[in-house]
Amino acid sequence: MILKEIGLLDTLHLTGIRAYGYTGLLPEEQSLGQWFEVDLTLWVDLAKPGKSDRIEDTYDYREDVKSIQELIRTARFCLIEKLVDTIAQHVLASGRVGQVRVRLTKVSPPIPDFSGKVSVEITRTL
Repeated sequence: MILKEIGLLDTLHLTGIRAYGYTGLLPEEQSLGQWFEVDLTLWVDLAKPGKSDRIEDTYDYREDVKSIQELIRTARFCLIEKLVDTIAQHVLASGRVGQVRVRLTKVSPPIPDFSGKVSVEITRTL
């Protein structure tokens, strides 16, 4: 497989994974919570499923969506940097993803006179 030989893989993008969670530095964030959104880029080899058209031959991302939502709902970290790293390590733990990029967004951060979003993006490799 040429892609594997030169170290390149295909990418799979999952965007807009949303959940309500309790990560944040302020006491209100820890008790009242807020919405988070996650976008993933997964580096995986998609050559085999591209030929076979079989779910067994591909990376089944449904479990990632469910488990990321559960992590956001149950994690109690002070920093979003910790939450985003925890998500990346969870995805890599499957052993089927060579590299992952995770963007975690606080949809409505509690910053006075600020109506934007705050995001952290990291890339991790097995």
